Amino acid sequence: MVIKSTDALVVIDVQNDFCNGGALAVPDGDAVVPVINALMPRFRTVVLTQDWHPASHGSFASSHEGRQPFDMVEMFYGDQVLWPDHCVQGTRGADFHPDLETVPATLIVRKGLNERVDSYSAFQENDRATSTGLAGYLRGRGVERVFLAGLALDYCVRYSALDARLQAFEAVVVENACRGIGDLQETRESFAKAGVELVSMN
Repeated sequence: MVIKSTDALVVIDVQNDFCNGGALAVPDGDAVVPVINALMPRFRTVVLTQDWHPASHGSFASSHEGRQPFDMVEMFYGDQVLWPDHCVQGTRGADFHPDLETVPATLIVRKGLNERVDSYSAFQENDRATSTGLAGYLRGRGVERVFLAGLALDYCVRYSALDARLQAFEAVVVENACRGIGDLQETRESFAKAGVELVSMN
């Protein structure tokens, strides 16, 4: 696939807590790192996203008495899965995977900072009202097409890809540079419906 100057690579949440041994590890999550590192030099614009939660984040089961990880609760913005504590600001778990190249990044987007709202998408928090500012940054750099990679395919990568389309960017998910945790067929169907392209790249 030909990469143009109007393309951007958005690398989603390749952090220790989502990789082997992490608090919310994605199976085989570490395997995305060398693929992503090989992709980065092909892009003029490279964005890394980073879950960056306060210790008392509302999406943590520990913040809800009597609740367990993976319970579902109703938040003011809708249904919310409760997660194990993960990617807490300033902890090793929130750090990028040690082998992930970070020097090529032109921007790092930290998300999930509001303790009352979770944030899966690189573009918008789960309240569907609060922007991360990423769309404006990409437009300012003349980006028209967004390639997405990272963790997890069926959560943060999925929400980011669908929001990229809502923001009128072309969206391409590099499937071999992602790993998921749940129903990937449903995720692929959502991509097809939204016009998100699925590819493999080396």
